[in-house]
Amino acid sequence: MLRQGAAFLAALAMGTAPGPALAQTATHQVFSFNDLGMHCYDSSFAEFAILPPYNVVRGQVILRGQHPVILDNTQVNLTYRAAADPTGSINTTSRGKTNFWRYVQQLFGVSLPIDVGLKGARMPGANNQPQPFEAFDAQKGWFAAEGIPITAKDNNKLRNPLSLMRVEARDAATDVLLSSLDTVVPASDEMNCSNCHFTGRDAADAAIAQKYNITVPWSSSPVKAVMTKENIMILHDAVNQTNLSANRPVLCASCHYSAALDLEGQGPQGAQVGKPFLSHAIHSHHGMTVNHTLPDPDNPAIVSGNTSNACYQCHPGKNTKCLRGAMATAGLNCQNCHGGMLAVGGVFHLKTTGQPRRPWIDLPKCGSCHTGDALNHQGVSLILRLAYQRKDPAATPRNATNKRFAENDNTLYRFSLGHHGVACESCHGSPHAEWPTRPGTNDNLTAEQIQGHTGPIIECTVCHGDNLPRTMGGPHGLHNVDDRDWNQFHMFFFFQDNNNCKTCHGANLEGTVLSRAAADRNLIDYNHNPKFVPKGTIISCTLCHRDPRTF
Repeated sequence: MLRQGAAFLAALAMGTAPGPALAQTATHQVFSFNDLGMHCYDSSFAEFAILPPYNVVRGQVILRGQHPVILDNTQVNLTYRAAADPTGSINTTSRGKTNFWRYVQQLFGVSLPIDVGLKGARMPGANNQPQPFEAFDAQKGWFAAEGIPITAKDNNKLRNPLSLMRVEARDAATDVLLSSLDTVVPASDEMNCSNCHFTGRDAADAAIAQKYNITVPWSSSPVKAVMTKENIMILHDAVNQTNLSANRPVLCASCHYSAALDLEGQGPQGAQVGKPFLSHAIHSHHGMTVNHTLPDPDNPAIVSGNTSNACYQCHPGKNTKCLRGAMATAGLNCQNCHGGMLAVGGVFHLKTTGQPRRPWIDLPKCGSCHTGDALNHQGVSLILRLAYQRKDPAATPRNATNKRFAENDNTLYRFSLGHHGVACESCHGSPHAEWPTRPGTNDNLTAEQIQGHTGPIIECTVCHGDNLPRTMGGPHGLHNVDDRDWNQFHMFFFFQDNNNCKTCHGANLEGTVLSRAAADRNLIDYNHNPKFVPKGTIISCTLCHRDPRTF
């Protein structure tokens, strides 16, 4: 408690504090989101590097009104600076938290000052100086700060993979603060390769040395991360006849193409050509048996299991638990969306293309489980719990024919736009961290600041204020929400076309998962009596009046 109190006072001294954003006006609303929901980076760059500290935050600014307008970079400027979370944890600088800048020249061919990322984005620094969103994408209508080099340690060097940045929108002409919002900028170096590659364990013991004729000793480094990485290089050299150990530091993507590091979108180049993609190499190898054969009940994979814990062997992680969004709170795991190790590793070919899965491109889709509405959807359940056919070893993402909840065609969720150009992530949150996230995570703060409660952004007043006429033209065909006028006069829409009502409230108008109350509501029933509806209640017609089909 003393630590948190001291951190809180330090945060106040820097001009930030936990809780609701400081600038919310009746005229503007800023939205901001991380592109992936988690960014991994190496705990040490002295041996080899998979990923650098590199975080992408995007933002949109809405001019509120009956007909809201998405503003561009001639009208508003966006900046970010660190904000304290409810525990007082704040992360303004990466100085002293990583050795990335010591090796960045050797690994990436550029010389960078501390706190500056690969694309020029900066950490706010010790003085928590606001930093600009340098890019604006006119086609998407969003600002972007690309490559913020944040780490998973706060200013007290305590672990916090879900640090907050306060995104602030200012009038481009007057510099007046219009709106601000606290957003998680996630980062983690929790890659648990040491579970197997620590000296003396399964992938770094005498049996492995004998199997691959390894004559050099396994690492004796006192630093766990260094020992693990040195052992991986020793094993890679023995199995693949490379000489990585003598040429450190090594960028893995220099030989194995990774779309995550292809900042110019050029595809495989030079030494990458003809070699497995980095994601394929890692996932396919660890999804096979120790003898490089397909696993079976008697011969398990190197990394086996059908829960997120299997993924947390390498991805962050059993402590970070980067899968924390709506799917996690619904009891799903990584494999429900992505399939198993061999599917991700491209061992099996997709049914749609006949080719191996392309890492970072051929990903599960919202429409793979949210296949439609109550009147038109695939499968028995309105919302499926597996993004592909169960017997498909490639885990080919299902394509929805009813596009009500699907992304834009041939576009990933993180690049898709929804209601009148608003980014899907503006209203639903980042991948792996869709609202509501797991209790205790900082992600929910963003939704709470926007609309007063967590969950997808559903309150019409966020963008429209209090002057929205009755409509069924909202996101995904939604009607006015928490609106007394709609509450009392929505019957006219039912008699015009009751199928529009049934898409969410069900064919029998008894309510479905799509018609749950997103927050506590105070309605008026048919007899003009107050009707309290708790959050989570499935709204049916008979909740407030008799079945309208009998009127």
